[in-house]
Amino acid sequence: MHISEGVLSPAVLGSGAALAALGTAIGLRRLDYDRLMTVALLSAAFFVGSLVHIPVGLGSVHLVLNGLLGVLLGWAAFPAILAALALQGLLFQYGGLTVLGVNTFNMAFAGVLAAHARKGIARLLPGPGGQRTADFCGGALGVALAGFFTAAALAFSDEGFLTAAKLLFLAHLPVMAVEGVITLFTVSFIARVRPEMLNL
Repeated sequence: MHISEGVLSPAVLGSGAALAALGTAIGLRRLDYDRLMTVALLSAAFFVGSLVHIPVGLGSVHLVLNGLLGVLLGWAAFPAILAALALQGLLFQYGGLTVLGVNTFNMAFAGVLAAHARKGIARLLPGPGGQRTADFCGGALGVALAGFFTAAALAFSDEGFLTAAKLLFLAHLPVMAVEGVITLFTVSFIARVRPEMLNL
């Protein structure tokens, strides 16, 4: 779900960079030194997950894992995702450095919002079934919101990208379900063995 260089307008690029910088500053401010290794490991998981592409029609999709990072890290998802995307841009030319801010904001802020939505759903639906539903929604909403933000960035840059933005969002519908299941099982496992890791 990377946006390539040379696609977005200067206004969108500037806004994305500013919002990503703000989110990263908040994430670093709230990051406990004790959780630094967890952030690094999840950043690496995000980096690797994005490299495995699955063909869908004429294009391909990949795991995003931003919802999982949001659930486990909260605002610290910003620096984790920023580091992973910067390495992907430098090593593999995914996205690029000029769009790093927009791509970071799209992924990380979507993860943060998904984590808050997960907490709200868990409060509304008490019990194990409600918790499982909340965990699934945390993963699925991360991808859905990232797709929405990416589509919005494309649409605000040029109305000609509106069709491409819609197709991008629709292509990630299966990924939403897969990420929901991954987040559900990951969070359930961590809740049993290392509950202190969860950003509750």
